[in-house]
Amino acid sequence: MSATRPLPDASPRAVRCLILGAGPAGYTAAVYAARALLGPVLICGLTPGGQLTITTDVENYPGFADVIQGPWLMDQMRAQAEHVGCEVVNDIAVAADLSRRPFRITCDSGAVWLAETLIIATGAQAKWLGLASEEKFKGFGVSACATCDGFFYRGRKVVVAGGGNTAVEEALFLTKFASRVTLVHRRDELRAEKILQERLFANPKIEVVFDHTVREVLGGGQPPGVTGVAVEHVGTGEVRTLECEGLFVAIGHAPASQLFAGQLEMNPAGYLSVKPGTVATGVVGVFAAGDVADDLYRQAVTAAAMGCMAALEAVRLLAEEDHAAAHHPISHAEADKIGAW
Repeated sequence: MSATRPLPDASPRAVRCLILGAGPAGYTAAVYAARALLGPVLICGLTPGGQLTITTDVENYPGFADVIQGPWLMDQMRAQAEHVGCEVVNDIAVAADLSRRPFRITCDSGAVWLAETLIIATGAQAKWLGLASEEKFKGFGVSACATCDGFFYRGRKVVVAGGGNTAVEEALFLTKFASRVTLVHRRDELRAEKILQERLFANPKIEVVFDHTVREVLGGGQPPGVTGVAVEHVGTGEVRTLECEGLFVAIGHAPASQLFAGQLEMNPAGYLSVKPGTVATGVVGVFAAGDVADDLYRQAVTAAAMGCMAALEAVRLLAEEDHAAAHHPISHAEADKIGAW
């Protein structure tokens, strides 16, 4: 089992496969790359474990009949990755040069990595309202994923904050479980697609509160529980309380892709673009897996699947190049030039 350690030495270190991100995508990629004897190194990043570290109850990850804890699942994935030979490093990538191979990644500690292949699994973070009370109840009645947590609100009243496609889709999904869904939007009309709006307004379980913002999440107890939200009219400032047991924040996600701006193609929302049906970016040897490239599903299981795909693609690419090199070896001068970069 490889040890996790900081790397104070700034001299470049060459690796066959470097993985950025310690969520389901990154850890799964690490397992597959290690089993293929690529000797992968995984850089944890700012939030090891990703969004699952703030998800208390996980009931939809395959293989577990009982409810499991998100942080526990991430600990298990990390342990498995290390067990099969991946080196996990507690560091943060702060600069990337993808203009040539090997790719050059510089970390906050000063460590420099030269990677023959790079798997980007840096994830995405839900955008939050920025309320202290929201932070207090995260995982205890405040969620950013109806697909993940809607099941726990059977027969209960919930509030959804937002007005775009995501918010409307979340509200519609929650009607499968909740007795009442109230959508709170700060404007006087929704931004969601018209067909989604039609479904929303036609659903008898849903009420829309326009021109209001969520001001405070109300609740208490031990463990904490939500009892309602205070909403404020954007015009008059009048505050009223909406009774509920859950608040779903659906104002969008922010992919952690800024490090690659100008080097990799992204969609307007900042998600890394991959070739249809693959995890390959426009740069040969660079693969994107998980929520940093997925603005549709955003599930742990789909992220893990993409991590598997990325590792297998890296294995395939390196095998092809190794085969070609065996038949057309490079000169000593070329080798020295690559090593000196």
